[in-house]
Amino acid sequence: MISSVSNSKVKRLVLLVRKAKHRKEEGVFVIEGVRMFLEAPPDWIREVYVSESFLKKYEKETDIQIKEALGRRRYEVLADGIFNKVSDTQTPQGVLCVLSMPTYTLENSIEEWMDSKEKTPLIMLLEDLQDPGNLGTIVRTSEGAGVSGIVMTSKTADIFNPKVIRSTMGSIYRVPFFIVEELAETISLLQKRHIGVYAAHLDDSVDYDRPDYTQPTAFLIGNESSGLKQQTAKCATQYIKIPMQGQVESLNAAIAASVLMYEAARQRRTQNI
Repeated sequence: MISSVSNSKVKRLVLLVRKAKHRKEEGVFVIEGVRMFLEAPPDWIREVYVSESFLKKYEKETDIQIKEALGRRRYEVLADGIFNKVSDTQTPQGVLCVLSMPTYTLENSIEEWMDSKEKTPLIMLLEDLQDPGNLGTIVRTSEGAGVSGIVMTSKTADIFNPKVIRSTMGSIYRVPFFIVEELAETISLLQKRHIGVYAAHLDDSVDYDRPDYTQPTAFLIGNESSGLKQQTAKCATQYIKIPMQGQVESLNAAIAASVLMYEAARQRRTQNI
């Protein structure tokens, strides 16, 4: 059992949890919690750490799923105080893992989406979103709405930030994501494949529920405070807006994205009835 804060493994874990630079250098990220541990793709898992009290609890209980998961893996035990120091949460559940960062190829994925006979492509394009909670919520909602994948700019919040990871509630494992410098090239690539790109934008826009999203579709969402860059917005196929009542000017980025995703999902369900 590791019981010293000066232990090299503990120091490394703290850096991986808190610093994006160290995560990128190693090509790994950290997840916490029982659900995140149980749902993690086995080939992503590099290391497992549990707290002393967590291990004692599950040695006494009859939770077969957790016992089997721990039985398949080598794991290290951290004293409770050390685990709390490493953890990014106020009330740690007692298990965390170091996982490999997944890698996806955008061009190959677009080809697969377009060739699929099971699902019409639905893609989210995110430009410079800064709030980790917004990004995590969009990833989670994307899975629920049947989104094929998410493309985000490099200035968007770090998707491997622990707050983002928690907000995804496991969807980080199942929704492909891609990081690009700028979105213009991606938009051009999508449009060449006849994927309509709809930008959430107030200028010269139509209500969001008017276009036909039963065809291959991408939604473009901008920064929480400044919106889309002008040069990016100009690349869109069409501008759309969510009508507001009262004195509300706009919705939170994650909520707006959710409204758009589920409108596309609604239209597609209706089409199949």
